[in-house]
Amino acid sequence: MENKHVGWLIIGIAVVMAIIVGIFNSALNTIVDDTCAHGPECTMYDTIRVQTGVSLAIIGIIVVIGLVIMFNKPAERIVVKKIKEKTVKRKINTNDLNGEEKKIIKVIEDSDGTIFQSDLVDNSGFSKVKISRILDKLENREIVERKRRGMTNVVVLK
Repeated sequence: MENKHVGWLIIGIAVVMAIIVGIFNSALNTIVDDTCAHGPECTMYDTIRVQTGVSLAIIGIIVVIGLVIMFNKPAERIVVKKIKEKTVKRKINTNDLNGEEKKIIKVIEDSDGTIFQSDLVDNSGFSKVKISRILDKLENREIVERKRRGMTNVVVLK
């Protein structure tokens, strides 16, 4: 619910309370007039004035709270978006690589620079052992990096 609506609701409740206090005080004054034999000097009139003052003060406080809530702006949410830095893909010098290593690099590049090692086995046609040995060589040359993900490795071009 918006603050404005809550403020109006609280002020409405305060108005209803003021009406109830007014009706109650009117009835109480009528009862005191009929039953008190001392007239205007009766101590019950003082009690009624004190109770009316206290109840109107409480109603005034409730109205002020309603106004504060109504005109108070809600705290705005601050949204911070992180912008990923674009990593510049460095060009891999394939002149130093043999045919099998070039094929592995090509498969990794075709998969946007990241691939599971098991998918690399499927896509390249080499055996698991051969892929593992080729990746070891490429890791030593700092061309690729293997990261452990559960039961398999993710191969990432550096």
